Amino acid sequence: MPTTNVILLGAGCFWSKEYHLGRLPGVTRTRVGFAGGTAVDPSYVQVCHKDTGHAEVVEVTYDAEVLSTEALLTEFFTLHNFKINRGRGVGQYRSAVFSLEEDDQLATARRMLEVLAAARFQPETDVEAVAAFYPAEARHQGYCDAHGMAPDRKQNDRVRELLQPATKVG
Repeated sequence: MPTTNVILLGAGCFWSKEYHLGRLPGVTRTRVGFAGGTAVDPSYVQVCHKDTGHAEVVEVTYDAEVLSTEALLTEFFTLHNFKINRGRGVGQYRSAVFSLEEDDQLATARRMLEVLAAARFQPETDVEAVAAFYPAEARHQGYCDAHGMAPDRKQNDRVRELLQPATKVG
């Protein structure tokens, strides 16, 4: 029986991140939505007005026997620029690792951020337990696939080198 984990990852616009994260071996489901704010069940328009405090996130469900949290977070940190403060704590496009409870996934993210900080990357990533995940409207789910888009994949070999887990992805 698979060991299923769920984590919420914010890294700018959620469409391309869902596309790339959803293709990792071991990822069984992705949904885009919002987390980390104060409004209950916000719409995309409300979040875009930047007064809800929510970040755009990808909810990633994965089989931890196939894809470790370390491997997933390594991919996450190579996919975006986590050094830019995009409204830390409240910005729609901020870098964030969220979970619905304080758990090992958040502890792993904090350890990885310590490694990056020690290498002078100065990460601006929020890591915290949040009260809820709110799925975005249906038109945002699987957006790139639905529109025949294959977004460029950002790559940071130095970050990968620093964070590379014992088990490799893809």
